[in-house]
Amino acid sequence: MVPAGSAAGGVRPVGRSPDDAQAAAAAVSSAASPSAAAGRSEEPQVDLDAELAGALAPLADGADVSVAVLDTGSGAGAVYGDGAYDTASIVKVDILAALLLRAQDEGRKLNGAELAYAEAMIRRSDNTSATELLKAVGGREGLDAANGRLGLTTTSAAHAWGLTQTTAADQVRLLQAVFGADSELSAASRTYLAGLMEQVETDQGWGVSAAGTGWALKNGWMPRTTTGLWDVNSIGRVVSGGRTLLVAVLSRGHTTKEAGVAVVEFAAEAAAGVMGAVAASG
Repeated sequence: MVPAGSAAGGVRPVGRSPDDAQAAAAAVSSAASPSAAAGRSEEPQVDLDAELAGALAPLADGADVSVAVLDTGSGAGAVYGDGAYDTASIVKVDILAALLLRAQDEGRKLNGAELAYAEAMIRRSDNTSATELLKAVGGREGLDAANGRLGLTTTSAAHAWGLTQTTAADQVRLLQAVFGADSELSAASRTYLAGLMEQVETDQGWGVSAAGTGWALKNGWMPRTTTGLWDVNSIGRVVSGGRTLLVAVLSRGHTTKEAGVAVVEFAAEAAAGVMGAVAASG
């Protein structure tokens, strides 16, 4: 069932890009059926993308949504939708990652002003802090350059940072850079950024947190002046059924923020459910 309040913001299926399809297929092949790949089993491989699409089907028509999920333990993942979406405030994780990269390159720690801006930007989603730190990383050009190093391939920075364009698959790549060991970010940088995402203010703890416990997240929300409809996004790490998942949900076209939050949380729970069901069947 669709959560109460989400009827105004359902989803419209969107096809995935070939690159994302290949990446997802590789993850499923290696994690869901390794013995089959070795020629020792004839069991069919699980199409996680199809499973995720099925789990999201109850949302039906309305607003657009795209979801990506990765099980960090098995490497299995799924993607639904490949369209580009406004980041709204989830780009603040990206901005701080870029700042930490720059500080690493310069062989220094963040200074007092940067630390204050970073905490306000992630924990309180302060917009002035985001604007100042985007300047500090070299504006949109600097953010794009950092994203190249972080492995993001479908994100394009904007001077008005909330209008940066991204995909759910790319947001999971960003989360891998923050929460995974194979990253351009140092261990200290990753620990610092993850720690801030674990301490967002209570009223901003919605979103992918609905999918599990032990969460660390950043949400983004904004009404578009051209339509009056809301973008609502959430990215982060959760623990569900003993598995650590990286989850990104991007959405737009909601009549209210509350409707968008309900859709995002439903989608995050559906993604976690798919990964849990596949793990249980394996």
